[in-house]
Parts: sequence; structure tokens; C-alpha cells
Amino acid sequence: MNTVVIAPEQLTRFAADLFTAVGVPTPDARGVAEYLVEADLRGVRSHGVARLPVYLRRLEQGIVKTPPEIKVREAAPAAVHVDGDNGLGFIVARRAMNEAIDRAEAFGVAVAAVFNSNHFGIAANYLQQALDAGLAAMVLTNAPPAMAVWGGKKPLLGTNPIGLAMPGGDSPLMLDMATSTVAKGKIRRAANQGETIPTGWALDEYGQPTTDAAAALRGVVLPLGGAKGSGLALMVDALSGVVSGAAFGGEVGNQNIDFEAPQNVGHFFMVFRPDLFLPAGDFAVRMNELVARIRGCPRADGFETVLVPGEPEAMAAEIARRDGLVFARKDLDELNGWAGKFGIEMQKFTSVDRAPNSL
Repeated sequence: MNTVVIAPEQLTRFAADLFTAVGVPTPDARGVAEYLVEADLRGVRSHGVARLPVYLRRLEQGIVKTPPEIKVREAAPAAVHVDGDNGLGFIVARRAMNEAIDRAEAFGVAVAAVFNSNHFGIAANYLQQALDAGLAAMVLTNAPPAMAVWGGKKPLLGTNPIGLAMPGGDSPLMLDMATSTVAKGKIRRAANQGETIPTGWALDEYGQPTTDAAAALRGVVLPLGGAKGSGLALMVDALSGVVSGAAFGGEVGNQNIDFEAPQNVGHFFMVFRPDLFLPAGDFAVRMNELVARIRGCPRADGFETVLVPGEPEAMAAEIARRDGLVFARKDLDELNGWAGKFGIEMQKFTSVDRAPNSL
């Protein structure tokens, strides 16, 4: 069989051991591993353990610092400026969000601008931090150039994701999306798998539509909604890069191809108490009503149900935690190669006749 199943906890321990082997302190190694596996659980396989080899290589070569000496400067009582010291983006972003949460709990609202960081995985991880504290949040990050600005033909903007979360009832709202038609990691994963991509995802290096994932990597990813997606990506770059002091406007390093210099990724976080403006209890009642109205919306043809943002990923994670994560066997070969290099016990996986979890 060409597919295998692995329990999430087993995969987390394995990933943590690999991070520890390249010098990441044990608590941080475990935290980053959990973030990567969470991406896999939520069905965002392009941002899960498939990215481990790149992180390991950059850490081993000293391109990413471990452990970083993260510096937090209070720019105002409810605002912090965070220097990530070129650490793993996961560690830097978690610290910045914690700083913002502490101040939001004290002042009602807080912002954190981050520079000198690296790729931080899925924004949902940091949105969940805020939700766990009962807070609403916005998470932004810039990324290496992958999209042209609207009307241009050279990559200048990253896929620059936007994350928004609002607590409330049994189903908090959680939106985590790229400002491109698709996250570039999905194209890279398709290229690695030798798969085609849908029309409308990207242009090749000659500016022509393509379904060839490798050609798409040499060209540009298309913005979500044309000029609107381009505008959103530009605003994310301004807030994450320009405001924070990080790289911007095409300067963010590409972690997958540039093994000579740091990325200097910028992040921007805003956190606030959602009940700030209303009498006690009103917010929760109103949010529950909004979710009820969404779920009660008549279904369009082709839809089995109407879900709130974040619910499909939460449902996927629930199933994967119960049944395990299914991988193509070849996806784990490189990870086992790293394990052998560091003398870590090679992983034994159960073969299954099931398709891998979705991209």
C-alpha cells in the first residue's frame, strides 16, 4: 500500500524530536511540532509536517536562530514592538500574541507589530490563542513575493494571509485565508507530488494561465478577486512589513530557495475584548444569534449544509484526531531520512488503503 496512517500524538513526538536534534529547546520543539500537526489535522497539509525539512535545514545551517533572544519594547501601554531575533516564526508569533493578550486583558484592546521573524505556519494557531482567552483577534503576516500587484507582471507581494477570529457559543468564527486565490504552499505541494493545479490559480513565467504546478512556481500566483485581493495583500504588507520595520515590497526572503539569508518576515496582531461595547452578556447572545442565522440559511444547490468560517477545518481535525492522519508513504521518506541522520528511532506506520487527508 502507498499510504500510511499515523496517530497525531505519534507524529507530534516525532516532529519534536527532530526539532530538538537541531538545537531547538524541548518546550519550543514541542510547541512548534504541535502547530505543524494542527495544520495537518485541519486539512492544511501544505503548512504541516511537509515543511519540516525546510525548517530543519535552515536551523541546522544557522540561517534561523535557536533559541532566539526575543525582545519586546512597549511602544504604548496597549502596544508592543517585538524583535524576533530571527527565530522560528512559530515561537516569535506565539510570544507576540501572548504579549498582546496580556495587554488586551488589561486595557481592552492591544496591538503587536513584529519584525525579524520567519514563516509562522497557519494564522489559525495564533487566532486560537486569542479565542482560548475569550478574545477576538486579527492576525496578519507578509510573505515572500509570489503575486504581482494588480496591473503588474512581476512578483512583488506575498500571498499575505489574513486571519480573523471572534469567540461566541459553540462555534467561534475563525477565518484564515491567503489574499491569493490559493496559498502558494498548495502549489508547491502539488509540484512535489507531480500533480496539476486548477485553472485560475496561477500564471507561468510568460504570463499565461497554467495548470502545471512547476511552471506556476516560476510565474505568479493570482490574487483573490483580482484587484481586490491585490489591494488586501498590499494592506497586509503595509501593516506587517512597513509598520513593524520588517522586510516589505518584495524583500521578504524565500525560505524554500534562499539558504543564505534570514527572511525578516513581519507580523501584525490586534486583540480585543469583544464585550467591550455592550452590556454584560449581550455580546454572547448576539453572536449566538448570528451563528444560528447562518446555519439556518437555506442551502444552495450542491451544498449539504451551511457552515461558519473555521467549522470545516474543525470538523476535519475532529475526524483526524479520531482516525489518524493519512499520508502518502513517500511524504514521510524525507522525514525518516532526517531521523536516521540524527539517530532518532525510525517511525513505523500502519499501511492503509485510504486516500491521504486533503491538501
